[in-house]
Amino acid sequence: MVPLIRSRQLVVVAPVDPSKLELGDIVLARVAGTVYLHLVSSLDPTRRRVQISNNRGRVNGWTGHDRVFGICVAVDGVARSGAAGKTLAAPESQP
Repeated sequence: MVPLIRSRQLVVVAPVDPSKLELGDIVLARVAGTVYLHLVSSLDPTRRRVQISNNRGRVNGWTGHDRVFGICVAVDGVARSGAAGKTLAAPESQP
């Protein structure tokens, strides 16, 4: 994901509501059995899926909302613009 995210940079990922994703968001998603950080390059809300790519223009394919686990909210302590308001609320703890 260079230059957006360089090797060994600390990233913070939060659970995401996939229906709120926009082009350019960085998401943690499962593709072909492996979980990666990817760039959202296209949206298909009707079929509940997103197209993910690297930041060099290579399209990796489509993945369903059920395979998008989180959104990158910060890189090395710097908040990613656009991530606010897309995260899911933490579940309430049971006593």
